[in-house]
Amino acid sequence: MVGRLKKVPLREVWKHEEKDFTPWLSENLDVLGETLGMELSLVDKEAGVGESYEADLLLEGPNGDLIVVENQFGRSDHDHLGKILTYLSNLEAKKAIWICERPQPEHKAAVEWLNKNSPADVSFYVLKIEAIQIDDSQPAPQLLIETEPSAQLKEAGEIKGDFVERHERRLEFWAQLLEASKKKTQLFQNIGPKKDHWLSAGAGISGVVWQYLILKQGSRVQFNIESSDASKNKKIFDELFKHKDEVEAVFGDKLEWERLDERISSRVGKQVTSKGLRDVDDWSEIIDKMVDAIVRLEKALNKHVKEIRI
Repeated sequence: MVGRLKKVPLREVWKHEEKDFTPWLSENLDVLGETLGMELSLVDKEAGVGESYEADLLLEGPNGDLIVVENQFGRSDHDHLGKILTYLSNLEAKKAIWICERPQPEHKAAVEWLNKNSPADVSFYVLKIEAIQIDDSQPAPQLLIETEPSAQLKEAGEIKGDFVERHERRLEFWAQLLEASKKKTQLFQNIGPKKDHWLSAGAGISGVVWQYLILKQGSRVQFNIESSDASKNKKIFDELFKHKDEVEAVFGDKLEWERLDERISSRVGKQVTSKGLRDVDDWSEIIDKMVDAIVRLEKALNKHVKEIRI
């Protein structure tokens, strides 16, 4: 027997682009990564730009550059093309990915023109999103590249070499940090080094984690409230915020309280250093400050976290 392939309307799979498709994509970046032939990691969802705009996803690519993703159901339009350019410039990203249900020829031509006339390190992609089904199987996403930069023709060996080197550097940084961290706190005792730019450890509540983050330039620690239930996340944040003064007094400094009303997640964190992964000679100093900050953050928040009833 041979099954029959058919397309399924996107809104039968994801009712809303913003509320359903974007969160799904953020949790399944391997689908996008496999289509583009690159490894991707999530930096932020609904990344704010100015007072009125938010990029659907902000990612980190295999070379550490930022990537903006704009999703659109229906026909491509000038509004979304303009948003992509706004996000790319304001977020200082190097790649823009426009995922659209029905890309129009004039917009694909515009993106091709941008690829030809932009700096060599800036690139644009247009991807078509479809949902397909074989007989009565579960619908599956299918991403098709409609437009891509000629930069994608770089020799695979060069890309692979950079890719491996960057991951090895992250693995080494996390190995050193975890060695220092495990001497000061139990939080990351069962966590191993990884190739992503963050490490997470459970906080005792589903969807809530303690995090270390290391970027090319900068490091931070945070208490990330990232479950799929926005109302739950806001409730947890609000309960903690009631104790803001006490928490900051115990921490010993001001913290960044980010409720993020228009997003699913919320967080409480602290920028630790302006130095990051590429500052190899300063790793020891960066690690000491990150571990000290996570220890103080746990001490400041943990009592109140344990009192939360969801």
